[in-house]
Amino acid sequence: MKRWVCRSPRGIVRAALLCWLMGFGALSWAQAPADPLQPFNRAMFAFNDGVDRVLIRPLAVGYRKILPQRLRDGVNNFFNNLRAPTTLINDVLQGKPSRAKETIDRFLINSTIGLLGIVDIASRLGLPDHEEDYGQTLAVWGVPSGPYLVLPFLGPSTVRDAVGKVPEFAIADPLWEPGETSVTVARFAVRAIDIRSRLLEVDRILKMQVDPYLFMRELYFQNRQAQILDGAPPKAKPDDTDSLEQQLLEN
Repeated sequence: MKRWVCRSPRGIVRAALLCWLMGFGALSWAQAPADPLQPFNRAMFAFNDGVDRVLIRPLAVGYRKILPQRLRDGVNNFFNNLRAPTTLINDVLQGKPSRAKETIDRFLINSTIGLLGIVDIASRLGLPDHEEDYGQTLAVWGVPSGPYLVLPFLGPSTVRDAVGKVPEFAIADPLWEPGETSVTVARFAVRAIDIRSRLLEVDRILKMQVDPYLFMRELYFQNRQAQILDGAPPKAKPDDTDSLEQQLLEN
């Protein structure tokens, strides 16, 4: 999907700012997620927040202070490049041949000329980054999202997206080797710290919320809908338009 509505930290920061400034009104075309598991979700939200405050955020702040911007960008580019196989598979599964070709071209260029993806040469050549995952593919196939679900350590999700993470963790890591669990965990840790360092600006917005849990739930769902729909709001059905016009006339 388009990078600015994807899981890129910059896209999430922009979405957070929009939600905060406009009270979600500008993004109201997405339906509110069902949340029947809210007691469990709030407990997981509190758990994740505690882990973040005690461990992840301090590491992210230190990471940001120690490494200059250019090196952090290189780390981010490297991990983004590793996601190319997953994106390619889902480009194909979603019936997007042009996007699949673009993903292949990006991966080949950045893995060679771009020094294993550290330098994003492909974007400079007019091949912008985009991401697809199995959760998005399930959505394109018409699988309902199911209830909102907060996963330990992984954060906001839905039942559908949680199911989509299974093949991603099982087969999508191109550097995975049997028996090398410690190396895999280390890579995930570095990736998590890198992403968290790019989301530090959201902390100030969260502190201003009466209910940070609800804010993050809405933020996740709005951003996720944008990913699935390539950033375009769904076309309104005639009945929906008529209903909206009727409501406006009555008010």
